[in-house]
Amino acid sequence: MSDINIRPARLDDTHAISALFRARISTWQRLDMAGRVQDVPYDALTIYERWLHGGAWMSIEMAALHMGHLLLGAGVPMVAEVSGEVAGYVEAYHSIEPAPFGSNLSPAHLIVSERHEGDGLEDVLLNALITKAKALKCERLTAVVIGADAPFYTRHNFKPLARVARYSLAARTGQIFYKANEHTDPNAAQINGWQMAVGRVTSSRYQWETLWTRTWEIIPEMRRTYRLKFNAAGQDAYLAFQPQMYNARALDVYAWSQKPLSTQLLMSIRDWAHKENYRTLVLAVPEELAKTLGQEAEADGYSVEFYGVNV
Repeated sequence: MSDINIRPARLDDTHAISALFRARISTWQRLDMAGRVQDVPYDALTIYERWLHGGAWMSIEMAALHMGHLLLGAGVPMVAEVSGEVAGYVEAYHSIEPAPFGSNLSPAHLIVSERHEGDGLEDVLLNALITKAKALKCERLTAVVIGADAPFYTRHNFKPLARVARYSLAARTGQIFYKANEHTDPNAAQINGWQMAVGRVTSSRYQWETLWTRTWEIIPEMRRTYRLKFNAAGQDAYLAFQPQMYNARALDVYAWSQKPLSTQLLMSIRDWAHKENYRTLVLAVPEELAKTLGQEAEADGYSVEFYGVNV
C-alpha cells in the first residue's frame, strides 16, 4: 500500500469523513405521505431524513457539529491518509468503569473506503487506537462485537468480556420512595468510575455523550430525551429515557450508577414511567443480572457481546 499517515482528525476533515460513511449507503429513501417507502436522490432529503440512514455522519451539517463536539474533548477522532487522501476513520471514547471494562478506550466507528477494504488499513487504525489507549493509561481496548466482526478482533487478541441482552417490561406503579429530578449537566466526569447499569450496547462514554448533550435537539423531529437524576433506597443513578420512534408509548432506558441495577431502582423506574403515561420499558442489561428484572421481563432476542484486549 502507498504511504499511510495516521493523525488526529481536524474540522477540515469533516467532508471527507462524511463521504466515507455516505458511500456505504446504496439507496437513499424516505416515507411518502401514505407511509410508503420512496427511493429519492440524496439532495431531496431533509437533514433529519439523512440522519435516519446512520446518524450525524450522514450530512455535512450535522457531521461538523459532531466533529466539533469530539474535538472539544468528547472523544478521540483519527483519520488514516493514504497518499495524502483521507481513506479511513476511527472514532473512540474513553470510559472509566468498574470491572470487567475498567479504564477503556472503545471505538464507536471504524471505517475505511471501499477501495482500501482488505488492504489492512483497518488493522493500522486499530493499532493506532492501541497506542492511544496506552497514552491515556487505559487498562484495555474494548469493542462491541456482532457476528462477522469477531474474526477481526480475535486476530488482534481480543477476548470476550461481557454479554448484554435486551428485555421489555411493563411500566407499573410501585410502593417505593424515590426522588427523580431533571438533570441537564452533560459533564462526563460525573460518571467516572460508574458503570452503565442499563442500556450499555456500545461504549458507556459514547452513549453518555450522545444522550446527555442537547446538540441534536436543534432538529425538531428528534425524539425527546428525558434526563433525570434518581435516588432510590440510597442508590444514585443518572437516567435517560427516549420514546421509541415507532412506539411512542415505549421507552428505551439508559442508566449510570455506582452499583448494578437493584430491585429498588428498577421499581422506581417502572413507577416513574407509569406516572408519565408510558406503557413499556426496554432495558438492555448484562445477562447475569437479567433475573433482577423479574419473571415478567421478556427477551426480544437482541444481544451484543463486548470483547477486550489489555494494552
